[in-house]
Amino acid sequence: MPATLIGAHMPTGGGGIAQAVRDGKEIGCTAVQVFTKSPRIWASPKIDAEKIAEFKKAVEESGNPALVSHDSYLINLAAPLPEAREKSIEALTGEMVRCGQFGIPFVVSHMGAHMGEGEEVGIGRVVEGAKQVLADSPETVTLLMETTAGQGSALNWKFEQLAGILDAAGRPKRLAVCLDTCHIFAAGYDIRTPEAYDSTFNEFERIVGFASLKVVHCNDSKKGLGSKVDRHDNLGDGEIGPEAFHMLVRDPRFEKIPIVVETPIENDGHRRNVEKLWAWTRA
Repeated sequence: MPATLIGAHMPTGGGGIAQAVRDGKEIGCTAVQVFTKSPRIWASPKIDAEKIAEFKKAVEESGNPALVSHDSYLINLAAPLPEAREKSIEALTGEMVRCGQFGIPFVVSHMGAHMGEGEEVGIGRVVEGAKQVLADSPETVTLLMETTAGQGSALNWKFEQLAGILDAAGRPKRLAVCLDTCHIFAAGYDIRTPEAYDSTFNEFERIVGFASLKVVHCNDSKKGLGSKVDRHDNLGDGEIGPEAFHMLVRDPRFEKIPIVVETPIENDGHRRNVEKLWAWTRA
């Protein structure tokens, strides 16, 4: 069966996250990703009962799409300075708590960069931080480690790093993975042909496991294979090309996994890319 949960990261500037869900419905989304706060500042807004009720009403009126939150870009659970790590743990825990209040089951986070301390040290710190976040947050919310493009000292650009964190943490039910197609491509995992696609996802299954994959960020890449540069492009217009995304939405392993575009929003980009994905499920 083809994918059934297709959508986009919807902007919240035009009326908050409730309106973002309604806007998602208007462009054909059955999955919606949002920011619950600005991703570029530490401060968090107060969430009152009225805002929660408004959001839940919008979700119901929009047909109960699959919901995902993306965490702040400032988070670094692997930061060398203890103060920075603690601030990141506190902020990520706060995001998990907010999502519990809103009824959002998944929080996507880039998790961290070792900043010269080395992969092993960085992974150890991420494991410790993730355990603390899970212990202090609602059971209804799952933390998703996003694959990265391998820029700088960012972790989780290799499948082995994701598996290493999951294994060291004891593979808890509430710690899982969000796979970004642009990021894995920039990190060196090819998905452009049937052979490359099968090879990459067979490797993912062997090392990480599809049981741990809960959300896909579906983005083309402005930069080439292995470039380690994170630049999203419209689906089919970048270096990955359309065939990979056609295979993705026709792959039965992704039937019930939310597939969310984070492509350029100019010229009604999200609507066009969501329409492309739905068209590819039928062709």
